[in-house]
Amino acid sequence: MKFLGVSVLSGVLLAGMALPAVGALGLTAKNTAEGFSNIPDDFKTPPLTQATQIFDAKGGLIAKVYERDRTVLTADQMSPYMRQAQVDIEDARFYDHGAVDLKGVLRAISKNAESGTASQGASTLTQQYVKNVNVEKAGDDQAAVLEAQRKTLGRKIQELKVAIKLEEDLTKDQILTNYLNITFYGHQAYGIEAASQRYFSKSNKDLSIAEAATLAGLVQNPSQYDPVRFPDNAVKRRNTVIDKMVENKHVTADQAKEAKAAPLGLKYKDPQNGCITAQAGMGFFCDYVRHVVKQDPAFGKNAAERKKFWDQGGLNIYTTLDPDKQAAAQAAVTGKVKVTDPVSAAATMMEPGTGKILAMAQTRPYGLEPSKNQTVVNLNVDAAMGGGNGFQPGSTFKPIIAAAALENGMAPTKPYPSENRIEWPTMKTCEGTWKNTYKGNERYVPNESKSEVGPYELKQAMALSVNTYFVQMEQDMGLCPVKQMLDKLNITTTASGAKLEVVPSITLGTKEMSPLTMANVYATFAARGKHCTPIAINKITTVDGKDVKVPQTACSQAFSEQTADALNTVLLNVTEKGTGATLGLEDGRQIAGKTGTTDKKKAAWFSGYTPQLATAVWIGGPTGGVEMKNMKIGDTYYGADGVFGATGPGPIWKMAMDGALKGSPKETFQTIDIPDPAPKPDPNATPGATAPATPAPGGDPNAGGNPPPPAAGNPNPGTNAGGLIGGGFTFPPGVIGGNGGDGGNGRGHH
Repeated sequence: MKFLGVSVLSGVLLAGMALPAVGALGLTAKNTAEGFSNIPDDFKTPPLTQATQIFDAKGGLIAKVYERDRTVLTADQMSPYMRQAQVDIEDARFYDHGAVDLKGVLRAISKNAESGTASQGASTLTQQYVKNVNVEKAGDDQAAVLEAQRKTLGRKIQELKVAIKLEEDLTKDQILTNYLNITFYGHQAYGIEAASQRYFSKSNKDLSIAEAATLAGLVQNPSQYDPVRFPDNAVKRRNTVIDKMVENKHVTADQAKEAKAAPLGLKYKDPQNGCITAQAGMGFFCDYVRHVVKQDPAFGKNAAERKKFWDQGGLNIYTTLDPDKQAAAQAAVTGKVKVTDPVSAAATMMEPGTGKILAMAQTRPYGLEPSKNQTVVNLNVDAAMGGGNGFQPGSTFKPIIAAAALENGMAPTKPYPSENRIEWPTMKTCEGTWKNTYKGNERYVPNESKSEVGPYELKQAMALSVNTYFVQMEQDMGLCPVKQMLDKLNITTTASGAKLEVVPSITLGTKEMSPLTMANVYATFAARGKHCTPIAINKITTVDGKDVKVPQTACSQAFSEQTADALNTVLLNVTEKGTGATLGLEDGRQIAGKTGTTDKKKAAWFSGYTPQLATAVWIGGPTGGVEMKNMKIGDTYYGADGVFGATGPGPIWKMAMDGALKGSPKETFQTIDIPDPAPKPDPNATPGATAPATPAPGGDPNAGGNPPPPAAGNPNPGTNAGGLIGGGFTFPPGVIGGNGGDGGNGRGHH
């Protein structure tokens, strides 16, 4: 026993003594497996983890992701040199012996006894394959990996049993093919195809004798024979393999001489894994796809099944991402906001009526180095899908309240008194009654400017974003229709995942939302009330060409087409005569949308759309704490009045939409006739006198709380072009009155 103890693999011989069927010299599968139970199928054809490729809607590669970089090949896809070289260096008698090579065991024991070490091994290629399968099955469980690699008598006996049964069920060629697909070759390359691509940037079937020998030599010790770090070691090992190939008559002496004279010839490519490798700002969308696969029940009944599906890999995922629209969105968020700015921008584009996410861009790049302003937090989506806790959407939420009122029977011409400042009124809810219990100034909701005094009708109130109008609208219909509308739009939580509380201030956009949520709302407007849940995946196939079931969008009519037509008419007016009037597209096509700016300028939005494309753009501090005043963002300076929806995110939206829609057909909205309200009489006018003339272009310079002209030296004197009316919204020449916003009491948004 002392003699046997010098060999690690002497346990194999002891195993033979312990197993009567194996004790004879003829250790072949046919006569030795009778006493063993059947081995699991996953030893015959184990489900090997492979790389997954994620593609955009036009077939371009977004990223390659994997737990283990591997591409499984069939025997005829492998280089014959590779198959021969691996056998010659690892187990030259592979085709002659059974699961256990008794001659090899005795030789190893003898050599180890002479040297007093365990330098010689005697595991056959089949036994090595069994060990690799156990390691593969252990996955990322390090304890299980170590257990699979333990050199103990019990482990050897277990491997031996499986190896004997394998050689009964599989041919030698099948075992070799499986072995070449599972084995580790260093530098995160598993299997010969990944190794060929890693070290030589070519397919395995195209390897030369020298290249095949280099890879075959790595298996024994991928670190010691690493051709990148230790090229001299790699050449010596390669030449040893070539000598073995000559010895076994798999290459001629002349072929060997030529191969040994060849340089290593590496064309090494670093491992490229994960969404961090995605191009053109697509990393965040890539990460979103990963979250979809790990969370959607279509990919498994529970989290563990879905993780296994993702980790297993070997998928071709074809997504909804339009590379041209993505490029336009990415150019806009990085062109208008710099990576080094204290704020960031994010934009999501969706196709109305389909739920397809077409673009997902943000200023800061996807990555793990905060010192380079990188982040892996996807500011476009909810926390559960890899995002943050969202941002208050401000007055971009008001159209949802309007949709509820219109669907509830309100006429678009209905006026409300819209006093300049009112107490939060008592309102009916689905469960009972909401009452104002606030103290001090919080009891009141003001309009942005002292000049904002009603009555107003919907079209004008939306264009000027009059706070008290929408609060009185809520009071009139009650909050239950608002909740019902939000349910139909699938808005039941905030971006953080907290249950959405439907309270009166919701009309001012006080509940944090993600750009994806808001883009989907405006896509519903564009689709005439047809709401579709977001989807990111068109199709998935496995490496062997089988289709995988993918989640489908769920579409429903959230509100009638008549309501949608009225709402689209109102929001079209916002971009023609209201707060979004400076954001017209280059080709003059119709656009509709709404601005939003939160209290203290901590977030600003523009959500807008054409009939075929909806885009929501947000700008602000990534964690929500930056007051966007007296600072330069991109190449634009914003003074004491700060950023507004029309001046910050608006130009980003315009740039993105101009690029995304270039060359596409011009489509128009279905609209209805909503007459403008009659001019309000001047209370100081003499009876019988004519109405005052329309103000000159640019509006009354003293109306609506217009900010002072830019100070000398302001690097962006054009910011106020057209006149800022009502607390800072940019209006076109000739638009008066004003607002915009909600401000004032800590819940103000415009």
